Amino acid sequence: MQDKDRRTREDKPVVAICYDFDKTLSPDNMQAQGYLQAINYENQNEFWKETMELALSHEMDSTLAWMYLMLKGARGKEIFRREMLERYGAGVELYKGVAGSGASGCSEGAGESWFARMRRYGEERGIIVEHYIISSGLREMIEGTEIAGEFEKIYASSFFYDDDGVAVWPAQVVNFTNKTQFLFRISKGVLGINDDGVNDYFAPDEMRVPFRNMVYIGDSDTDIPCMKLVNSYGGHSIGVYDPDTENKARVQKMMRENRIRYYAPADYTEGSELDRLLQMVVDKTAAAEKLENVYYEKNRESGSVAE
Repeated sequence: MQDKDRRTREDKPVVAICYDFDKTLSPDNMQAQGYLQAINYENQNEFWKETMELALSHEMDSTLAWMYLMLKGARGKEIFRREMLERYGAGVELYKGVAGSGASGCSEGAGESWFARMRRYGEERGIIVEHYIISSGLREMIEGTEIAGEFEKIYASSFFYDDDGVAVWPAQVVNFTNKTQFLFRISKGVLGINDDGVNDYFAPDEMRVPFRNMVYIGDSDTDIPCMKLVNSYGGHSIGVYDPDTENKARVQKMMRENRIRYYAPADYTEGSELDRLLQMVVDKTAAAEKLENVYYEKNRESGSVAE
């Protein structure tokens, strides 16, 4: 099956920054910021406990389990529609700097979002910076946030809606193991989730986004497969932690186990540690891609084939 959502190789290098969502761009799970309270879960731990019990007792994917409990919890309270999920998504809190602020003291780019600032920084250095979401959370809720338009693609779990617009079945389930397929889609520019062209062979110099130009930003063990994959091909994996609690235990564990290459507070404001780190990634890419271009040009001249 083919999908028209394809991208071709650009005339400039592309850096793809891929984000988890919950506790990476937002301080908490998206479901726990209004929705769970509306279906009488004042303590989200109870919801996640029920999710795990359901998953274990039925040998069920845990993402499917919480999607089912969300549907079940809405019965008799609210019709489970896309618009409802987007409304709750609009109330999801974002980490400082993610959506931008008018408080910046700089005239250029004052108030712009993290995503716009990264794109601008890349453009000034001859690099195209693109942003992607790869999340086990709900796409509909992410699409309700004020930053939804910042992403080239949002890969996340979602529902299928009937002719009346009511959610009746899972349409897409993203869990920690199948997240990695989306990195290959981004790398090859084959973005449609049903496009089997992702399995086609691409020569190294045909990859739209080589893995060395990928950044994966996440917060926990569920991000490890993506982090490890990006690491293994020379990309950049970054663990983030809540700057308010300053609990670094998870990211330090991932660092010790070589899951990530860097970690920083989830502070997306201009001049933050994370901001400077991503700028260095862009700077490194600009220099490295010039060398790669020389390498491939010499291979063409000599008639050799790059492996």
